[in-house]
Amino acid sequence: MKLISAIVKPFKLDDVREAISEIGVEGLTVSEVKGFGRQKGHTELYRGAEYQVDFLPKVKLEVAVNDDQVERLVEAISKSAYTGKIGDGKIFVYNLEQAVRIRTGETDVEAL
Repeated sequence: MKLISAIVKPFKLDDVREAISEIGVEGLTVSEVKGFGRQKGHTELYRGAEYQVDFLPKVKLEVAVNDDQVERLVEAISKSAYTGKIGDGKIFVYNLEQAVRIRTGETDVEAL
């Protein structure tokens, strides 16, 4: 099993969710996060004063999948989150040692 964690632009969330659903992956956790990478933030003007915004709003997606779904999921996220501009995000793939469905007690792949 793998845990896929992706950081994407907030306005791409619906596109990514649709792409994930189309390949048959169920279950998705979404968190609103802030961060920066190569963008290094930007400056904004507020009431005539310029100030630095270091952390930009992003969306973090987490999806647990069986090993055979990883490539399709990474490809679906990559294609649907792509804008071609800096700050499109990143995808991380982690090994997932165990999963437990609390309600039924099912474990591992059955719990996904």
